[in-house]
Amino acid sequence: MVRTRMTLPLKASSGKEGGEDRALHKPASFIALWLWSALIFTLVPHAVRAAVPESDLRELDFPDFKTHFKMPEYTSRKQWEARRQELQQQILSAAGLLPMPARTPLRPRIVRRLDYKDYAIEVVLIETLPGYYLGGNLYLPEAKHGPAPAVLIPHGHWKKGRLEDLPSYSVPALGINLARQGYIAFAYDMVGFNDTRQTPHSFGGWSETLWGFSPMGLQLWNSIRVVDYLQSLPDVDGHRIAVTGASGGGSQAFLLAAVDERIGYAAPVNMVSAYMQGGDPCEEAPNLRVDTFNVEIAAMMAPRPMLLVSSTHDWTRHTPVEEFPAIQRIYALYGALGNVRNAHIDAEHNYNRQSREAVYQFLARNMMGSRAPAELVDQDVTLPAEEDLLAFPKSGARDEESYADVFQAWKIAASLPGQNHIDAAAQRDALRHALGAEWPSQVESAVHGNRIVLSRAGKGDRVTGYWMPGKGVPLLVVDPNGSAAALHADGVGQMLHSGRPVLLIDPFNASTSRQRKQQADSYFLSYNHTADAERVQDILTALAFLKAHGSGKPEMIGLGDAGVWCLFAGAIAPQPVNVIADLNGFGGSDEDFHDRFFVPSIQRAGGLSAALRLVNRVRTVVLAPAESADIAEASTPAQ
Repeated sequence: MVRTRMTLPLKASSGKEGGEDRALHKPASFIALWLWSALIFTLVPHAVRAAVPESDLRELDFPDFKTHFKMPEYTSRKQWEARRQELQQQILSAAGLLPMPARTPLRPRIVRRLDYKDYAIEVVLIETLPGYYLGGNLYLPEAKHGPAPAVLIPHGHWKKGRLEDLPSYSVPALGINLARQGYIAFAYDMVGFNDTRQTPHSFGGWSETLWGFSPMGLQLWNSIRVVDYLQSLPDVDGHRIAVTGASGGGSQAFLLAAVDERIGYAAPVNMVSAYMQGGDPCEEAPNLRVDTFNVEIAAMMAPRPMLLVSSTHDWTRHTPVEEFPAIQRIYALYGALGNVRNAHIDAEHNYNRQSREAVYQFLARNMMGSRAPAELVDQDVTLPAEEDLLAFPKSGARDEESYADVFQAWKIAASLPGQNHIDAAAQRDALRHALGAEWPSQVESAVHGNRIVLSRAGKGDRVTGYWMPGKGVPLLVVDPNGSAAALHADGVGQMLHSGRPVLLIDPFNASTSRQRKQQADSYFLSYNHTADAERVQDILTALAFLKAHGSGKPEMIGLGDAGVWCLFAGAIAPQPVNVIADLNGFGGSDEDFHDRFFVPSIQRAGGLSAALRLVNRVRTVVLAPAESADIAEASTPAQ
């Protein structure tokens, strides 16, 4: 994916998202390895130099929410749908929703009802997690002609949230006009707004990151539960459900549409951009946009009808010439070009009368059939007092439950009966998406003597190491300090003279510039993997290379801290690997993961116990005394 950078006017961030990678140190052999790499590219043929990059892109390119992304080209519907499925799992994993938490009872409560001539408003609370309540307003049509279509309205980052009523942006005007047109519309809170303040809008830390608990994930879960709630209402046609929102509400709209097929129609307003991706805690989460961006995510709506509303004076100003044509190309793969449209409004960042009327036209055409144009104008509304639209008008919040209780409810919902009994393939996928790692379809290599460089085709990464060709079962040895250290480890010398194919690698080691970037950028992990996740990828790349240069089931030895890396690499490898790992007291606690293997959502995906279940054969080991030149088996965990 091609990326450039442009600076545009951005929304202010309301806080930092927790979770930073632990400190990393370069191996003592760094200079020697650099010289080996230089020697390789001096002596290998030109064709090989072209195949293996001379620099590791992971140390040079750090995308962020200000990066200018370019849409990849997809030449077939099959190719796109494979990508779409991967992206859907990536979003759910980043949101802490893979596998999907248990859908506990919603226990909806109508706090009050306000009746008017041609519509009604209900103040509603639903329990999206046990003990955690989402507040909203349900806008209802007065006239009933059978089950009505429903519209979700997530709001943006305007100060009053779902109560905001300005000429440039009004949630109540949108809800009331939709009700008058025959829809049941539900406007609900962002986390930390109005009635939904059991957590602040910005929250998190390293433990939350390990469990995939973030404002973005909690909001996406709330939206999924709102669909559940609307489908439970007898007056709602569960097959006609739409979502529309502006700015941060636009982010919620296209993220929900990307992962929930029940959304049949979407109208994200002023947020689908190649130039600005979010920059707020509820729009970012670790791993969310690694190798992707909002335009590609919004295109996941295809072939369902979608209207992109854009503005001439914000980050969507290029939509008619860049983002909209890119999404049209995806719809064209389905022969459904007529299902996606763009309304480009000459205004500042907004969800104003003109934008709303464009959405009314879109929804009516797709959800209501033909309607007279006069019925689709934005009519003036008289709003009730703000306190009448709130469940908790005095405090503006429910304070019976603490933030810690909500976090605990999140973890419990992920481990209720049924969550710990997913099949091995689903468990492997959950870990794989948390790690963001893949089994390469093609590995490029450059070899000079015993020195080797590996790279995944088209990825721009680089794995150096020491290579001893041979016959028989291949062996991979991973030392946290690199191949030079592995060469001197007990027993490795004998392995190198065994006649087997043996590979020692230099796993990823984050540069100082990368570490500084991560410390300075609150959302670094939304667009970039952690160093530990990159190490797992390097191990998988090495295993894929060995699979093609040996026979039988590969064997892998992880020394020191690399034992944990190898265990998780073996767990997600699609082909069986025998793993000998020095876990060295790693017990799978949050503290263990924070200190020794920091990967977002790894605990949510099953953590250490899931990895141990998935590895074909694993032995934990301790190193024997140096003079014995052996590796001694310590224990054999249950499979």
